[in-house]
Amino acid sequence: MAFFANVKSVLSGDTLVLTSPNNPAAERTLSLAYVAAPRLSKDGDEPFAFQSREFLRTLTVGKPVKCSVSYTIPTSGREYGKAVLQDGTELPEAAVRAGWLKVREDAGRKEESEEVLEKIDNLRRLEAQAKEEGKGLHAGTGGVIEVQNDLGGPEFMNEWKGKTVEGIIERVFSGDRLLVRLLLQEKKHWQVMTLLAGVRAPSTERVNQSNGQTQPAEEYGNEARAFVEQRLLQRAVQIKIVGASAQGQLVASVIHPRGNIAEFLLKEGLARCNDFHSTMLGSDMAALRAAEKEAQAARRRLHKAYVAKATDSKEVEAVVTKIIGADTIIVRNKAGAEKRISFSSVRGPRSGEASEAPFRDEAKEFLRKKLIGKHVRVAVDGTKPASEEFEAREVATVTHGGKNIGLLLVQEGYCSVIRHRKDDTDRAPNYDELLAAQETAKEEKKGMWSGKPPKAKQFVDMSESVQKAKIQLSTLSRQRKVPGIVDFCKSGSRFTILIPREGVKLTLVLAGIRAPRPGRTPQEKGEPFGQEALDLANRRCNQRDCEIDVHDIDKVGGFIGDLYVNRESFAKVLVEEGLASVHEYSAEKSGNATELLAAQRRAKEGRKGMWHDWDPSQEAQEDGEAGAAESTADASVTIEKRPEDYRDIMVTSVDSNGRVKVQEIGKGTAALEALMEQFRQFHLNPTNSAPLKEAPKAGDYVAAQFSEDGEWYRARIRSNDRAAKVAEVVYIDYGNSEKQPWSKLRPLTQPQFTVQKLKAQAVDTQLSFVQLPTSQDYLDDAIHYLHELTDGRRLVGSFDYVDAKEGINYVTIFDPEAEGADKVTESINRKMVLEGHAMVARKLKAWERSKVFEPVLKSLREAEAEAKANRRGMWEYGDITED
Repeated sequence: MAFFANVKSVLSGDTLVLTSPNNPAAERTLSLAYVAAPRLSKDGDEPFAFQSREFLRTLTVGKPVKCSVSYTIPTSGREYGKAVLQDGTELPEAAVRAGWLKVREDAGRKEESEEVLEKIDNLRRLEAQAKEEGKGLHAGTGGVIEVQNDLGGPEFMNEWKGKTVEGIIERVFSGDRLLVRLLLQEKKHWQVMTLLAGVRAPSTERVNQSNGQTQPAEEYGNEARAFVEQRLLQRAVQIKIVGASAQGQLVASVIHPRGNIAEFLLKEGLARCNDFHSTMLGSDMAALRAAEKEAQAARRRLHKAYVAKATDSKEVEAVVTKIIGADTIIVRNKAGAEKRISFSSVRGPRSGEASEAPFRDEAKEFLRKKLIGKHVRVAVDGTKPASEEFEAREVATVTHGGKNIGLLLVQEGYCSVIRHRKDDTDRAPNYDELLAAQETAKEEKKGMWSGKPPKAKQFVDMSESVQKAKIQLSTLSRQRKVPGIVDFCKSGSRFTILIPREGVKLTLVLAGIRAPRPGRTPQEKGEPFGQEALDLANRRCNQRDCEIDVHDIDKVGGFIGDLYVNRESFAKVLVEEGLASVHEYSAEKSGNATELLAAQRRAKEGRKGMWHDWDPSQEAQEDGEAGAAESTADASVTIEKRPEDYRDIMVTSVDSNGRVKVQEIGKGTAALEALMEQFRQFHLNPTNSAPLKEAPKAGDYVAAQFSEDGEWYRARIRSNDRAAKVAEVVYIDYGNSEKQPWSKLRPLTQPQFTVQKLKAQAVDTQLSFVQLPTSQDYLDDAIHYLHELTDGRRLVGSFDYVDAKEGINYVTIFDPEAEGADKVTESINRKMVLEGHAMVARKLKAWERSKVFEPVLKSLREAEAEAKANRRGMWEYGDITED
């Protein structure tokens, strides 16, 4: 009985696999009757097997045929018969005539039908004719084709990668996995497992070989396989080889006469894009992404639950105000609102990865130089919800000057590309370009792909102590406009500055102004306009390149100076905005009083910031009262009679600022000697060697072991480094200071040694009427000379004035052992001036201007004139006071 069917595939030159026109899933195998073809085998094809199969495949696959069964083998149920194509071509006659089939020798032996016997005789006549003409199998030699079932070594990819070759789809395992016969050479073919480039289809039903259990297909897996089978099985196609998988499987694009089968799968929602193939496909991946988006928009099959992103992808302009890391920034829009943005699909070096962590600072600095303070365009691609480790944040594509910043970071090897989940749509629109850039960066060994971690940059904190600050001051004060980076804004007028070329960081305090202090925490309320000043500093200065001029240091190691951002003084900016006031004395000392006072006048007139309720008439009245108060204050310290407060003293220390520490010789000296003897014996006893029970605090009294003689002395904590467990101590009976580890400190709680028993014996003094040089070199010379005049000598100090508020005694020191007739009147103060190691104070205090001291000042000015004339000390290059 005849039946109609479609030819699904051809197993060999004499066997067809048929499907029902009404039910493609119903298959039936029909072998052509009375003939035989050479066999195809994984172990090796018989001669002319492929050519025979190709004749029948080309003739029949995908076409409808009319079939009839001639006989069936009872034991196997295998059916044999004939097939007729729509154009009238009959099989097996056409194949025998072409020489690709042989008539079986036993054909017709048991046949009694005259019709069948006549048909067999006809086949034999056709075979004889083919033999006579040397067709097909009868051509003799040359029918053997070698088949290789794997890619072999890397030589295959070296030769064929990027090329398009002829191929035949032998089997379809799933929507994205095919067995392909590559027709690379006339006498040799490669038959290999091939993955469809750029797509991932659901898996089909399969049997687990280890336990024999059937693993069900994923949703749409069987449908995807059927889709590909119907269009590609045993079709001749173009194979564009793009690479190989990690398991050694070929990755290729399969080009059907109507186009890339991967695109059709994606459009039908039967596959998703495979990000791992993106770098192999390059620009070809764009078409696949577009096909997937089409299916998502139509919610086809795999994308039936797809929800389009609700974010507004419109580009907005913003200014980068802070660099959080290599992949995260803070931007401010035109309305002044700030928000945190992460770059789409890229990730900076991770601290937990040993190969990436060393590049964190370098990557952040690269981004800072590119973006800080710059105008950028931001297109939000999605939102990442909050998790235990991260806050909710937006991911966006950021461009500056037409350049994609995420792409630039990946190209330089400072960021890696995130591998998204298959359902993660919050990704960069140029995701494939990012993946390609990452592969290029790896090949060129850029950034964190170089395998060579950069040398870590260490910045020494020179504001950690006054001693360190003094050392650095001598370097910075001689330079102008030192380049640096604002690392942190502590308040409107206090900053942490990095100076890369010096390898140091320091605290910079703006000279000539005072800005209100902000709260130390968001909950703490600071001074009025303190937070506004800090906010302005963050917007204008934080992480910016800057220049600094350093004038001096303060008492805690901060550097006093000017900060310039984009060549503009930030102190002036603060004052102009009404967020700082001018400290006139400090401004005059730093030389920027005129500029700052003019800025303050503009802020007042504009009623800005702290001047919002400024009243000009009230200010004029206050200025008059202040002037009267100052005159009164000056008058109150005017000295009518020269003091006669002479005391025997001994200079115990001269600090780096020229302050002189002295001990008064008398009852206190004897008491100190007695106390120190007891103190020494006390600490020689091992039972009294208990260390501090807890970390010391600034201001605490302790016993400290002096580094030069190993003896214990009373001391007070000036500053403390908890990380290094080192404290700076001041020896209260001698005035000198040094840094000591906590291990060399002991409690000073014994009643017989406290300051209540005997007050600190070191008295803080300053030479009257004179000032030491400001230049560090000349200052060092002056201090050295003062040491020579005073070290180890019993001297006489005239205590000219005691400033109780500042805790300073102003003294004129005499050496009674000095030689010469003027030893009584020739003070050490005058000797310092005479030798060019000091000058008459340029700004005399009120008491120093008293009439009783005019003879002293006259004598000192004469000594200064002589020093200038003889080019001594600080005057060696002329008059430094001339401007």
